[in-house]
Amino acid sequence: MRKHFVYADNAATMPVSERALAAALPYFGEQYGNASAVYTMGMKAASALLEARKSAAALIGAEASQLFFTSGGTESDNWALRCAARVGAEQGRRHIVTTAIEHHAVLNTCKELELSDFSVTYIMPDSSGLITAEQVAAAVTDDTALVSIMLANNEIGTIMPIAEIAAVCRERGVPLHTDAVQAIGHLPINVNELGVDMMSFSGHKFGAMKGIGGLYVRDAGRLPPFITGGSQEYGRRAGTEPIPQIVSLAEALAESLESITEKNARILALRERLTDELLAIPDSRLNGSRSSRLAGNVNISFLGVESESLLLMLDMCGICASGGSACTSRSAEPSHVLTAIGTPSGYISGSLRLTLSDRNTDEDVTHIVSSVREAVGRLRALRG
Repeated sequence: MRKHFVYADNAATMPVSERALAAALPYFGEQYGNASAVYTMGMKAASALLEARKSAAALIGAEASQLFFTSGGTESDNWALRCAARVGAEQGRRHIVTTAIEHHAVLNTCKELELSDFSVTYIMPDSSGLITAEQVAAAVTDDTALVSIMLANNEIGTIMPIAEIAAVCRERGVPLHTDAVQAIGHLPINVNELGVDMMSFSGHKFGAMKGIGGLYVRDAGRLPPFITGGSQEYGRRAGTEPIPQIVSLAEALAESLESITEKNARILALRERLTDELLAIPDSRLNGSRSSRLAGNVNISFLGVESESLLLMLDMCGICASGGSACTSRSAEPSHVLTAIGTPSGYISGSLRLTLSDRNTDEDVTHIVSSVREAVGRLRALRG
């Protein structure tokens, strides 16, 4: 009998969509020119680059000149924080405000900046993972160079009130960066409605190829170069542009946002059923907000179970899942997110993150629930 395969780790990465792949393929083959070249093949690549930039920018409410392509969310976060810190230092501002539950691309960059005489305030979330505008207002000082708060958490899916936080930052004259890696392509986003000054995103989270992402910058004229060399990306990020990846990002973003309200409603129905049935397992608890949450995110902990053992058993059942952020899956450290929201210690080590997409089905949910129930029971029995 064929094993039922379920991919439920879409927050880690998604498959390249057929549309995105089809759009990119010509630029691997007959249209492989360098966009900086002056001959016809190069100009065709440059035209594809410009059209992709215009398309992707328009889909988030931005101008093409405000969008810079990067290798992904980690680079975009680094660029935003390091360059804002550089500008801030020139103005005598050496303070950064962020949260204790950011992605490590932000947290580890902040730690490095602390070694360069910056001070960082790490705001603690409530038990649902929520950060409020009032907390940000209390943390900002006259020395603050940047506020960096993610739009949606990568482990527990909590969606932050970024528009409210942006209003506070605007009133205090402090730029706001948001890591929107988990949100772009899964929520309708307009940078002008959000009010952010910088926003990071990554293509492989919504069906584009790996190795391509973006950084939106409201006042692009003030953005210092991040990689020096040639004149690519308006002279801010040198290096030959990966046209296939860039084209795939624009196409995947357009596709992901088509009928997004209807898609999210269907995913939400699957999530609610999955959540209810997993919480019916004794000694389980939901991590994060039940309501202010990405539609496809389920993060539940089971007492008396180790995540790694649970994931291996689910893998044998044909289920791909994670214990938290894929970027820290090989770390022995407990989840900094679950620790920050006050998850009891007995539950932190038994967390299971399941992230659904429009490809998942009711049959997938049935298979996940029965497999998790059996695996948790067996693991608890082994512990005695």
